[in-house]
Amino acid sequence: MRYITTILFFVSFVIFAHDKKDQLKITQLSENVYQHISYKEVGSWGMVAASGLIVVDGINAHIIDTPWTKEDTEQLIRWIKAKNLLVKSSVVTHFHADASGGISFLNNAQIKTYAMALTNKLLSQKNREKASDVIPTNTPTDTFELVPNTIEVFYPGGGHTQDNIVVWLPKEQILFGGCFVKSLHSKNLGNMEDALVKEWPQSIQNVLNKYPNIKVVVPGHGKIGDVSLLKHTADLALAVKEH
Repeated sequence: MRYITTILFFVSFVIFAHDKKDQLKITQLSENVYQHISYKEVGSWGMVAASGLIVVDGINAHIIDTPWTKEDTEQLIRWIKAKNLLVKSSVVTHFHADASGGISFLNNAQIKTYAMALTNKLLSQKNREKASDVIPTNTPTDTFELVPNTIEVFYPGGGHTQDNIVVWLPKEQILFGGCFVKSLHSKNLGNMEDALVKEWPQSIQNVLNKYPNIKVVVPGHGKIGDVSLLKHTADLALAVKEH
């Protein structure tokens, strides 16, 4: 595993823009892992940046969470193809649009999209397009290897939503926590509309128990960090429970 200097220094690319805050951005985290960041104006929250990953395995690329919109998802696919990679699949970590907004574009492009059965159910309830393939994870002990020894999906239990999953990259020891994990700058749990706050701390502990060797944690929003992001998220949830 080789990181580009440290996690504090990344190679960044802005697609079809020049340092604009509302354009899709790609950041290289390691030799075979990139972070994509898309932006959307969301009511009182203002312009919200949402993160996902691109994991390269040979000539194949796998997307972890889609950008906010179909348009940004299309730009992401063009960027991947420009690197002479085949877009093999996409994993959606929960049903909110900041993780699943590009499903319909990927389905139309005949790219496999994966989500838990519960996620597909929740997408259907919102009259939104479902993922084409179901991840067989339903209890906090379930894992699913999308790519053997490269991409593993784990359902830790409820937290940000009842269907949130995390994605583990064992070669890089990178955990994509998505919206299940808050950045260190977060002073609260953010959007709690669908949260299971009482379950959240134990779900965080399930991740820590499952993956004791985490080096890098990528949250759904905010700056990348280390395992302290998980502990910070648990503390925020416990603070809510105490009130």
